[in-house]
Amino acid sequence: MFEFFANIFGYLLQFLYQLVNNYGVAIILFTVIIKLLLLPLSIKQQRTLKKSAELQEKMKVIQFKYKSDPEKMNQEMMNLYKSENMSPFSGCLTAIVQLLLLLSVFYLVRSPLTFMEKIPQENINHYVEQLQENGKSVSQVYPEIDLIREHNWLKENNQDDSNVDRLNIQMNFLGLDLSKIPQQNMTDYTVYIIPVLYILSSFVSIRMTTSMQQKKAKQKDEKEVKIDGTTGKELVPQEEENNEMDAVMQTNKMMSWMMPIMSISIAFIAPLGLALYWLISNILMIAERLILDKVIKT
Repeated sequence: MFEFFANIFGYLLQFLYQLVNNYGVAIILFTVIIKLLLLPLSIKQQRTLKKSAELQEKMKVIQFKYKSDPEKMNQEMMNLYKSENMSPFSGCLTAIVQLLLLLSVFYLVRSPLTFMEKIPQENINHYVEQLQENGKSVSQVYPEIDLIREHNWLKENNQDDSNVDRLNIQMNFLGLDLSKIPQQNMTDYTVYIIPVLYILSSFVSIRMTTSMQQKKAKQKDEKEVKIDGTTGKELVPQEEENNEMDAVMQTNKMMSWMMPIMSISIAFIAPLGLALYWLISNILMIAERLILDKVIKT
C-alpha cells in the first residue's frame, strides 16, 4: 500500500523536479502542495480539537457525578458524544493519514529512481551488479542512492543506455547533499543541520500545543452546567482537578522528550531528503495551527 502511494507521489515530485531542477526545492514545493491538499482535514481536526476542549468540562462533571457507577458513566459519556455529534475516535483519521504520509514519503526518498524517475527494476538491478562487480560499495538498504552518486561512472560504462541519464538527480541543496545518510557520514557535520532543525521545530510544535491547552484550561476554572433541569454550578473538587492537570502535564512532558528521540532515530538512518520533508512539514504545521486557532470558531 505504501509503495502505491509512493508511486503516485513520485509523479508529483518528478513534475516539480523538472520545473526547478533541484531535488531540495522540489521537496519543499511537494511538501507545500501536500499540506494544501490536506488543509480541509486540518481544518476539521482543529475544529474537533476545539470542540473536544469544550467537552472536557462536561466530561469532568459526568466522571465526578458517576464515579461510583462506571457503567452509568460510560453510558452518559456516549450520550454526550452523541448529543454533540462527536465521535470518541474522531482523531484516528488524522493519525492514519499522518502514518500513511510518513511511510509513503520514506519509500519515495529511499527509492527515487523507482518512484520518481520510474526506471525499470531490471535496469536498477543491472547497475547495482555492475558496481558490485567492480568493487564499489552498494548499500543494501539504499542502493538507489549509491547509484545516483555513481552516475558518472555508470554513464561511462553504459553509453547506449538512455536510462543512465536519469540517474543524475541534483541532490545538492544550499550546500547540503540530500542523498547523504547521517549514519554513514558521521564525521561530516553538515548531515546534522537538517535533523537538528527538525528536532527544534518538533519541540516548538509540542510546546506550542501544550501552551494552547494550558491557556484554554485557565480561561474556565468553573463551568455552568444543567443538572436535572436546573441551572447551577457543579465543580470538580480542586484535588481531583489538580491530579488531572498533573497527569496532562506529565504526558506532555514525556511527549516533549519522546517525539524528538523517535524523530532523530529515524532521521539518522534515512537520506536527508526525508528530514527536509519533515522539517518543512513541521514549519508549515506550526504556521497552520497558529492561523487556524485564530480563525476557526467552534
